[in-house]
Amino acid sequence: MPGGAFRKRTGFDRALAALLSLGRPIFAIAIVAFGVETLVCARTVSHPLGPGYAGLPVIPWLPAIPWVAYLFGGIWLACGAGLLLKRTAGPAAKTIGWLLFLCAVIIELPRNLAKFGDMGLRTVVLEPVALASLAWLLPGLNRTPGVLERLSRYLVALSLIVFGVDHFLALAFIASLIPAWIPSHGFWVAFFGVAFIAAGVSIGLSLKDRWGAAGIGLMFGTWVVTLHLPRVLGLYGIPGAPHNPDEWSSLFIAVGLFGGFWALASTLDPSRAAEAASEEV
Repeated sequence: MPGGAFRKRTGFDRALAALLSLGRPIFAIAIVAFGVETLVCARTVSHPLGPGYAGLPVIPWLPAIPWVAYLFGGIWLACGAGLLLKRTAGPAAKTIGWLLFLCAVIIELPRNLAKFGDMGLRTVVLEPVALASLAWLLPGLNRTPGVLERLSRYLVALSLIVFGVDHFLALAFIASLIPAWIPSHGFWVAFFGVAFIAAGVSIGLSLKDRWGAAGIGLMFGTWVVTLHLPRVLGLYGIPGAPHNPDEWSSLFIAVGLFGGFWALASTLDPSRAAEAASEEV
């Protein structure tokens, strides 16, 4: 019996590791999608949201300057592709991390700081911070400098905890975004709020952090399938959603967080960490 239990456990670990290994390519796909979207919408003659939006980049943490959007769109494409190659994955992840972090700190934080009590504005700042931190952690704990690793963990934890608290502060509003076919909207908003906070504490304090990252990644993956993708495909009948760049941005952000947290969970696999350490030696 003990031997059989051990074999079952080993088989489960292998299956879980294989599943979590999809995190990096999913994160890479999200970054490539950011690049394509930004290039397409860098300068639009007839913006789907009206003439007043013409020329505005889609991604919210970029300035409304077309040449900047073209530049960043090309960088997202190159870095997203670079994540898929072992030789370039490390530099690509660092580049993505630093650019997203600087955009959040230099562009979004100053103009939203005075109104940081607004949940939507906090989200605009903390989403790129969370994505940046996940990008920094992408190479693995043994390949990320100690100070940067700790900073990334704390920033991820802070972002998740704030997202969780916001679920309770705006419970009714967030419940209104849940599709009608899902019952008990209030329960799910509270459940996901607790999940955010628990995952933030788990990752920040390194307590069952692999499970915390895997679980919160699964949550974002569920949202991609049940909420964001149907919205951009027009399945929920939301006026203008399929042509609204903000809806597509929300989809790609959710995909990026889904893949990023699974990639983080993959690097926290003890056996893989040991392999990485041996490679360093």
